[in-house]
Amino acid sequence: MMQDNGVSKPRRSRFKWLSMFTAGIIACSSWLSVPFAPQAAASTAITIQVDTSRDRGEISPYIYGTNQDFSEHLTVRRFGGNRTTGYNWENNMSNAGSDWYHSSDNYACTFTETPEDKCNEPGGVLSTFHEQSIAQGAYSLITLPLAGYVSRDGNGTVLESETAPSHRWDEVVYRKGAPFTLTPNLNDGKVYVDEEVHFLVHKYGNASTPTGVKGYSLDNEPALWPHTHPRIHPNITGVQELLDRSIALANAVKDVDPYAEIFGPALYGYAAYTGLQDAEDWEDLRGDYGWFIDYYLDHMRQASEAEGKRLLDVLDVHWYPEARGDDIRITDQVGTKETRKARLQAPRTLWDPTYIEDSWIGQWGSHHLPLLPTLQQSIDTYYPGTKLAITEFNYGAQNEITGGIAMVDVLGIFGKYDVYMSNFWLFDGGYDYVKSAYELYRNYDGSRSTYGDIRVYAETSDIENSSAYASVTSETNDELHLIVLNKSLDTPLEATIQVTSNQLYRFGEVYGFDEASPEIRRFTAIPSIDNNQFTYTIPPLTAYHMVLITEEGDGTDPPQDKPDSVTGISAQTVLTWNASEGADSYNIKRATNPEGPYQLIANVRGTSYTDTSLEENVTYYYIITAVNEAGESPAASLISIKIGSIELPDPDEPGPGEPGGPGSEDPVPQPDGDLVVQYMAADTDPVNNQIKPHFNIVNRGASPVNMSDLKLRYYFTKDGSEGVNAWIDWAEIGSSNIQTVFTDSYVELRFTSGAGSIPAGGQSGIIQLRMAKENWSNFDESNDYSFDPSKTLFADWERVTLYQNDKLVWGIEPTN
Repeated sequence: MMQDNGVSKPRRSRFKWLSMFTAGIIACSSWLSVPFAPQAAASTAITIQVDTSRDRGEISPYIYGTNQDFSEHLTVRRFGGNRTTGYNWENNMSNAGSDWYHSSDNYACTFTETPEDKCNEPGGVLSTFHEQSIAQGAYSLITLPLAGYVSRDGNGTVLESETAPSHRWDEVVYRKGAPFTLTPNLNDGKVYVDEEVHFLVHKYGNASTPTGVKGYSLDNEPALWPHTHPRIHPNITGVQELLDRSIALANAVKDVDPYAEIFGPALYGYAAYTGLQDAEDWEDLRGDYGWFIDYYLDHMRQASEAEGKRLLDVLDVHWYPEARGDDIRITDQVGTKETRKARLQAPRTLWDPTYIEDSWIGQWGSHHLPLLPTLQQSIDTYYPGTKLAITEFNYGAQNEITGGIAMVDVLGIFGKYDVYMSNFWLFDGGYDYVKSAYELYRNYDGSRSTYGDIRVYAETSDIENSSAYASVTSETNDELHLIVLNKSLDTPLEATIQVTSNQLYRFGEVYGFDEASPEIRRFTAIPSIDNNQFTYTIPPLTAYHMVLITEEGDGTDPPQDKPDSVTGISAQTVLTWNASEGADSYNIKRATNPEGPYQLIANVRGTSYTDTSLEENVTYYYIITAVNEAGESPAASLISIKIGSIELPDPDEPGPGEPGGPGSEDPVPQPDGDLVVQYMAADTDPVNNQIKPHFNIVNRGASPVNMSDLKLRYYFTKDGSEGVNAWIDWAEIGSSNIQTVFTDSYVELRFTSGAGSIPAGGQSGIIQLRMAKENWSNFDESNDYSFDPSKTLFADWERVTLYQNDKLVWGIEPTN
């Protein structure tokens, strides 16, 4: 389940006092802390450019498909794979081929979860499969037999001496040539494929109806039949043979359901693309064709024209990358550091002409790379209008971060390069990261929200370490979706994102996953966007889905909502506030007396303003109003700023000009000492199965402080006897340099010598702690001493204590 890990959009906060060292706010006075910088690894600056008017095109909803169910949010389900070559729709038996002792059995009933009584009915497996698709709102792609024979029985292993034709097999006939029946003869030794399609059309309607089967595949990986199914098709598959079979079956299907899409030839990989795995008649037939795919497309086009109907709607290929790192194929295992790097780069083979992967294909077949443009060129040349599908693929490491990021990358590429359908093939083992990769597009917030359906231009300045994709959800571009990846194993990216659009985006939500966890969670929001440009840090091995939002009003009435959650610091002050619905801009007014007079010092379109003309020992008062062409909103609650302290009122208190205004609060005194702990609630929901406090330790003294001398305590309630686990999801001093120790009432963070020191005026940088019970049951943080859901930005917090050489130097310990 997606867990909340931050704020969605700027929201009202109820804290009274905010530190001068709030993350993202610059302090320039000589005695203030300098902005923190990563200490574990220097970040790399990149630029991502987005243009909502360029390269616009529809993203096919069918690129989010599968061959095995692993998420309820997928759009296509394929009944495919080796088992379907020998599947008999009349009795639901199939043959495993070389995958499992050439066994004929009812395994198709098992993997489709077909009830036993239905397994004994004609078409029971197909009915179960398709009804599951209907329930999920998914497209069903059904594989039809083309190789010549299907299983007659479920009696187990088929011996070599029982190779077809024999009593173990029924002959496949594409066209019955007689009236169809819904109760086929199980003893005539034949299976009619057009009758199979008729069964589905009769039961669910044709492909033009909401419940009809939409597509049919002309079998599976025909170049490998002699290897995968030697009991069915022991001879090498010929080019002319495959073409003749494909034309005949496609014709028969279209006669029953003219609206159905035909997929073919479901080639297993590169050697099949080039010459149908060295088919014996390829050299005699190839002529001037560049590879077998060209020949197939051209001859399917010719046959379609002769028949007066399209016999191939979708060119269907499979792609299991051969890329290697440290001589380990990326699909074989997670591998070494070099294997992981190779996996992260492997998607570039799909589109990047400057990249050559380490594989035999990269060495000997680079003239056919990058793959997607080459396939599209073949289509455009030999059968224009044919769609492109990759109905089996896998990039390995399904349960590891590099596999997850590679999958996010591949799905972005499919959307960008006009792939019509793609279907992930799930290997054995865990798949949490692959599942999250799909849900980052299909259910990123846990409420079925999805990536946009119209792609737009997005390019990154560093294609080796990052990837970027963009989409919008409507012609008005009100909501802009960005997929941004950091593919570096160890270096953060400082991404400057520049958007060209007819819309002005005001703030953004950020969702994603990283190396710490495959769980999609909410990350630090983008509180304001200045003229469609902002900067965001992306940690190593992280996948983000950013949603940029306009929230434009119609301008007919003055804005009714006053800006809230105003924050600021002294010296050079950056004021930030929440966007107001209907606002075109904001007036910032300042005075040195709470009663005024207030002078207008700026009008800005964004939700932040930097005031650089402050003097020491002077208290400044600010009010902010939202403006559009119809007028001005009520003023936000007063904020006063003075070097050394900051006062924030309750946002529900009246502002100047409102009854009871202007009103101000006395500042909460800052605790004594040079070391300060800042806290932020990364998860503001008090009842769920994880606790996610973030910390930053600030050294306001004149001498450096060794981190190994420090201990930090966060107080919480365990709510039960279960053990609690802790993870450091991210720390700028390095997660491995932090140890966690539990007691009944708090968790203590201890630091190794590898954490280094905090220089005078410096900071530790962000430390992201996450805790969960061993049985993953819920916590209730409502009364936890250290928990404060109002702190959605870093602020000094006395209820997190800090010890130096075991002496309390910051915070207030609980009294009970």
